Amino acid sequence: MQQLGFIMNKGGGVGLGSSGGGGPTAAAAAAAAQKQKTLQQRVDTDIGNIVDNFSFVVNVARVNDPPVRNSQEAFMMEMRAARMVQAADSLLKLVSELKQTSIFSGFASLHDHVEQRVNELNHQAEKTDSMLSRIGEEAAASLKELESHYYSSALRNLPPQL
Repeated sequence: MQQLGFIMNKGGGVGLGSSGGGGPTAAAAAAAAQKQKTLQQRVDTDIGNIVDNFSFVVNVARVNDPPVRNSQEAFMMEMRAARMVQAADSLLKLVSELKQTSIFSGFASLHDHVEQRVNELNHQAEKTDSMLSRIGEEAAASLKELESHYYSSALRNLPPQL
């Protein structure tokens, strides 16, 4: 069961933690904890069914003299084997569900990461735009000051020297 908890938390969407943005809300954390608890109960139930049915099949698998008893035991073994197959099928469905959850939570966390990165880059673009605007204003003011010095300069009226 410890491995199951580790795998589910590693996925990002099923566990309580997320490596993405600001973290899950309380409702999302509660839903994730409830889903994890439900999945662990399903695993416990399915594994218990497999073990119980297997031990019953092993206990019944002895050969007795009366043929009626052997046919009854054969029927019981077939029934228990069918139950084992159903429990194993349920476990396979659970594994498939865990894989889908892991994949989709991976996409969700990837999407969250992309959105976070887009927001960071938009903020950086705004800072760059404001910095360029400030630099442009400073350059315009410096150019105006230089033009004013040039036009008021006495050297401006001198003839060019060859």
